Amino acid sequence: MLNSLQYAGRDAAPGAVSQGPGLVWVRHLGIKDLRNINEASVELHPGLNIFCGHNAQGKTSLLEAVGFVARGRSFRTENSRSAIRRGAPMLHARAEAGKEGHFSALEVRVQPGRREFRVDGQQVSPREYQGRLEAVVYSTDRLRVIRGPMRERRQFLDRSAGALWPAYRTDVRAFERVLSQRNAALQEGARDLPVWTERFLELGARLRLRRAEYAARLSAMLQRGFAPAGEEYEVLTRPARVAAEADARSQLAGEIQSLQRRERAVGRSLAGPHRDAVELLLNGRDAALEASSGQARSLLLALVLANLEVYREETGRNAIALLDDLDSELDQDRTHALCQAAAGRTQALVTSAHPVWAESLRSRGQLFHVSDGKVQRA
Repeated sequence: MLNSLQYAGRDAAPGAVSQGPGLVWVRHLGIKDLRNINEASVELHPGLNIFCGHNAQGKTSLLEAVGFVARGRSFRTENSRSAIRRGAPMLHARAEAGKEGHFSALEVRVQPGRREFRVDGQQVSPREYQGRLEAVVYSTDRLRVIRGPMRERRQFLDRSAGALWPAYRTDVRAFERVLSQRNAALQEGARDLPVWTERFLELGARLRLRRAEYAARLSAMLQRGFAPAGEEYEVLTRPARVAAEADARSQLAGEIQSLQRRERAVGRSLAGPHRDAVELLLNGRDAALEASSGQARSLLLALVLANLEVYREETGRNAIALLDDLDSELDQDRTHALCQAAAGRTQALVTSAHPVWAESLRSRGQLFHVSDGKVQRA
């Protein structure tokens, strides 16, 4: 539970990390040609790592490199090729990651139109690579999950659930393919539309139900986790969660039946998981409309911490916490407690542009200075 996470962090000795079975961490990070980083090599602390420097010096890019190694993509942009340093043919992120007694070299190479994954020097498929390292991200760029279009919230749940359940990732991809085929059949008035509709109902009902199950797990963690000023957080999916896949299928079939004429007129599917609502509630109200800037950041941070705990609860392993610009618009006592709590349960990489704040955490882990794409241990 997140409350126990907070107490574990508070009671731990400075710099201490809970070394329970399955503590996964990155002990070495190597980067080449990622944004303004020409080349960097960093030995990391198993608990708290603080990267301090002025803006646009490469701090967030260090976290982005861990994201690349963990998931094979950037958490900052959908266009990963834009992360390649100007003039370079590719970017290369490499990490020695694992737990005591068993570390592996994980590598991701990205070039325009191509991605390559390696484990201990051997090239592997994306499917073989996935699941070896997981990371959750707090970043101001991710505030679009709170304030952005509904697609961002659906994608947040799908990616988080996909990190837990490989079958979920498979279902998402299969649904997207069938959605594309059904839309084409609607546009063309094809005879095989009923065939694609049946497949759409099967996959759509399954994805809708599993997404709702994950949202319920996350919501339960939020309700007993990080909640500043007594705020209450909740995640809801619409339509409301049903008990079984057969019920979800019947529900979706009814929606499609009622929209049949409109779908044929516009040539696309108007009901299903790709259009369902995901609501993030703050004290019972839609956070996208009601949350202040500080409240939105607190909710995003609460989601990150809840994700960490759901992942641990489900897999028995920890995800790496990537906390970018954590001290912006959050008070020092709260950020200190959060850093100590997170680092007491997992490895945490934190960035800050404020030297005094960063220096105050030195005793709890390892402090690095970042300038012009270069990293130095402080």
